[in-house]
Amino acid sequence: MKFASIDIGSNAVRLLLAQVLSNCTPFFSKDSLLRIPIRLGEDVFTDGVISDEKREKLVTAMAGFKYIIEAYKPVDFMACATAAMREASNSQEVVDEIKQKSGIELQVIDGRKEAEIICSNHIEQHLSDTGKSYLHIDVGGGSTEMTFFCRGKIIISESFNIGAVRIIQNKVTESNWSDMKLWVKEQVKKHDRPIEAIGTGGNINKLYKFAGKKDQTYLSIKKVEKIFNYLNSFSFDERVRILNLHTDRADVIIPAASTFIKIMKWADIKKIHVPQIGLADGLIRELYEKHNVKQNF
Repeated sequence: MKFASIDIGSNAVRLLLAQVLSNCTPFFSKDSLLRIPIRLGEDVFTDGVISDEKREKLVTAMAGFKYIIEAYKPVDFMACATAAMREASNSQEVVDEIKQKSGIELQVIDGRKEAEIICSNHIEQHLSDTGKSYLHIDVGGGSTEMTFFCRGKIIISESFNIGAVRIIQNKVTESNWSDMKLWVKEQVKKHDRPIEAIGTGGNINKLYKFAGKKDQTYLSIKKVEKIFNYLNSFSFDERVRILNLHTDRADVIIPAASTFIKIMKWADIKKIHVPQIGLADGLIRELYEKHNVKQNF
């Protein structure tokens, strides 16, 4: 069965085309991922609105995505938007225009729903020991979502207005950092040690690729710090020209890596697993499970 999902983030817009093979245990296979760097958060976190220029780019991208989806012919598809869209004062106008010009119904979801969808990937099942405690961390452009797992069950989730694009624009206050640090430390006290992390999102995926660890699915905090220091030793231009990072990744990867490191240190976490999944993957799983429910009626 084919499914498609659209994730409108604060940094980029993604279209994921995927197939689910279901005999006994469903197997999720990505056919294609198309990513367009629109960076909605650049306007929203400064001015509170999506500019006409960004709005036009987004609407055009969504119209193009609709043609691709029609050619792919999925069983179902879903489109969701996160931090930038939920904070923009003209968000509903943009949603309405997207519906009018592409036919796509866009859902603007809150931070906790975002965390819930990402966790619907059953990310704890990617790990060998579900008896442990895990902190799932997803650092996006506009927000950071965190979820504690204990013995394979979700205990608590929270979303914070701390993201890589927001940090670049100096829109994260000391109070924001203090609130997140306090939440992490309070939750850590309630869980058995040692706690391990699960990292999702484009930035941690890129850090994992820089590590070149094809024989393991995790990074130590020392390795994350080493990669961060290495990347930070290059200028923005050098990260693009020498390290071949996309321009919309070359700047955000530094504050994102720093955020992962901060959280891991607050929680005394030594290891972060990187299953290389995100919101778009979670949407695919939700669509698959929704389809299964319909089939059983």
